[in-house]
Amino acid sequence: MMDWANLLCDEQFSFEETETRATHDGRSQFQKDFDRIVFSPAFRRLQDKTQVFPLPESDFVHTRLTHSLEVAVVGRSLGNLVGEVILQRYPKLKENYSKFHFGEIIAAACLAHDIGNPPFGHSGEDAISEYFRNGKGIRFINQISNQSNVTDLLNFEGNAQGFRIITKLQNPKVSGGLKLTYATLSALTKYPRESLISDKIHLTENNVYKKFGFFQSEKDYFKKIAETVGLKKFSEAEEFYSRHPLAFLVEAADDICYRIMDFEDGFRLGFVSFKETEELLRPLIKTDLPSNYFNRDENDKIGFLRAKAINNLVKEIAEVFLENENSILSGNFVEELYKLTSSANYLNEIERLSIDKIYRHKIVTERECAGYEVLGGLLDVFITAINSWLDGDFNNKNRTIINLLPNRITSAAEPNLTLSERLHLIIDFISGMTDSFAVSLFRKIKGISLPFDKMSD
Repeated sequence: MMDWANLLCDEQFSFEETETRATHDGRSQFQKDFDRIVFSPAFRRLQDKTQVFPLPESDFVHTRLTHSLEVAVVGRSLGNLVGEVILQRYPKLKENYSKFHFGEIIAAACLAHDIGNPPFGHSGEDAISEYFRNGKGIRFINQISNQSNVTDLLNFEGNAQGFRIITKLQNPKVSGGLKLTYATLSALTKYPRESLISDKIHLTENNVYKKFGFFQSEKDYFKKIAETVGLKKFSEAEEFYSRHPLAFLVEAADDICYRIMDFEDGFRLGFVSFKETEELLRPLIKTDLPSNYFNRDENDKIGFLRAKAINNLVKEIAEVFLENENSILSGNFVEELYKLTSSANYLNEIERLSIDKIYRHKIVTERECAGYEVLGGLLDVFITAINSWLDGDFNNKNRTIINLLPNRITSAAEPNLTLSERLHLIIDFISGMTDSFAVSLFRKIKGISLPFDKMSD
C-alpha cells in the first residue's frame, strides 16, 4: 500500500547530491509550485495554444491557458473535499498537513497538465508523430538503433513533453528545472510509465495506463520521483509505476472541464443548439431550477447550468475517490473516476455529441489539417538544418535557417549529440511554439508571406 505521508512529500525535486529547501515566506511548498508554473514562459504560451478551436476568431472560446486555469480551480475544490476526509481517516497527517495542502498539490498539477501540448492541440501531437511515422522523418527513424527512443518519437506525447519542460527545459542550468515538489510532479504524471514496455504487461484502451508520461531522456528523473513518494512499481524490467492517488483527481478535473466547457463553447459558436445543450446539462445539476432561471437569456441559462453541473460533479467524484481509496492506494484501481459517478451516462452523451458536432466540425478539421502541414514542414526544415550544421555539411540556406533558432537551442546543440537528442532538441523548439507563431514562421520560411514592411518613397 502506498503511504500518504510519503505521497505528500513537499521536498523540491533535484538531482543534486545535497537538496536545499526553499526559505519560509508565508507560502506552502505546494503554493510555490503553483506560482513557479504561473510565471514560467511555457505556461504563458498557453494563451495562444489550441484547446479545441485552433486560432479561434471568437474571443469567448477557451485556449489552453483558460482551460488550465479552470481545471486548476476544479482540482483545488476536489482536493479540499478529499483532503478533509483523508485527514479524518489518518489523524497523524494533521501534524504536517491540512486539507488545503491536498487542494494545492492538485491545483498546481492541474495548472501544468497541458504545458507540454504542441500547437494545434491533440492534432499537433499526431502531426509530430506522423512526420516520423509516414513523413520525411522516416529517414531519421531508420538511423536510430535504440527502439525505446524510436517509440518516443513515433508516439509523441504532450504529457511526456510537459514533464520534460518542467523538470529540465525551464531553468535548464538548474538541477530539477522548476524544482517543483515530489508530490506535485508525481500527481502531474497521469501516465507513470515509459513508452516501450514488455508484451507481458497488457494494456487496454480503457486502462488508465494506456499512454506514457516521460521520455527516455527523463526516465531517471521519474524513477527518482516515484521512489521518493513510494509509488508501486509494476515491472522490474521497465519504469512502470502506479499512479499517484491525486493524479486520479487531476484527471477528473480535466474530464469535467473539457467535457462541460468545450460543450458550452460549441453552443456559444452555434455548433450545438440551445435545446440540445440544455437537455444534456439539465440532468447534471440534480436539483430543481430556480424561478429566476426562466427569465434569463439563453447564454445566461447555459452558464447557470454549467456552473451547477460542475459543482455537483466535484462532489460526486470526491465521493467516488473516497469510496475507492484502498484500491487506489494499493495500485489496483484502473478506472477513470467520472465513470463511476451517477452522471457518467450524461457525460458520455455530451462527449458523443461534442465529437459529432464540435470536434469534427469543418472549421476544426480544416485547421487541424493545416496543422499537419505546418508542424511537419517546420520539423523537416529545422532538423535538416541542424544536422547539416552539426555534421559540418553547411550551406547558405541551412546557415540562414539556423539563425532563426533561439539561443537556448543553438547553445545546447553540440556535435556529439546523438541523432535522437538532435531530433528532440528541434521538437522542443517547435512543440513549444504558439499556434500563431508556428503559422507565421511556416509562411515566412515557405515564402507564402514575406517579412518586409512596405517601404515609403
